[in-house]
Amino acid sequence: MRLLELRDYIGSELEVNRFRDYCPNGLQVEGRAEVHRIASAVTASQAVLESAVAWGADAILVHHGYFWRGEDATVTGIKKRRIAYLLQNEVSLLAYHLPLDAHRTWGNNTQLAQRLGLIEAGRFGEQDIACHGCLAQPKLLTEWAKDIADSMQREPQVIGDLQREIKRVAWCSGAAQSYFMQAVELGVDAFITGEISEQNVHIAHETGVAFISAGHHATERYGVQALAAHLAEQFQLEQRFFDQDIMV
Repeated sequence: MRLLELRDYIGSELEVNRFRDYCPNGLQVEGRAEVHRIASAVTASQAVLESAVAWGADAILVHHGYFWRGEDATVTGIKKRRIAYLLQNEVSLLAYHLPLDAHRTWGNNTQLAQRLGLIEAGRFGEQDIACHGCLAQPKLLTEWAKDIADSMQREPQVIGDLQREIKRVAWCSGAAQSYFMQAVELGVDAFITGEISEQNVHIAHETGVAFISAGHHATERYGVQALAAHLAEQFQLEQRFFDQDIMV
């Protein structure tokens, strides 16, 4: 299909224009006009670019692209090498940050909930990207932590009473540790996100609300895969997910 038609379809489905984000959402680097093979990944690292090009991708779909607010705007160093590689190989880069976190079907938080047995009851946080709800089946924290590790193939960092029964949960993929107090105020038993900051260790101990840090990259693997699978089915494209074995 045509690259610009693919861009417009994703933009419409993810409602990118309603988000105030820290980076441009959509086509960040333009490659060849036709797309037959689409690679997906969490982050557009050099390793991902090289793997996608070796596979024969026409476009790469990611959650973490380039041109973040506040970064040096010059195209030098790592940024220059990555962009030059894409341009030399005529491969496009499509990146979607908050819109992919928030989407009710393919979003990171919806997909994470499906993987961890969570039933969504509502949204909170910046532009309603964070979720709260309950476990489909209440479990002791020690049992649920093991389920998380098995499901995500990564040991989470767990702060809290391992013998506490977990029923109500709030969650947000990536670096959403700043939402912890909002989650506490919702009356949840546990909050799960990708990273933990020092002050939240103390908040978890003092409130009794468990904090589960399951990995930034790990919690954001699933949205981009779900979106790429939908695009492949919708437009008869070949697609492949390229993961990276990183413990963050």
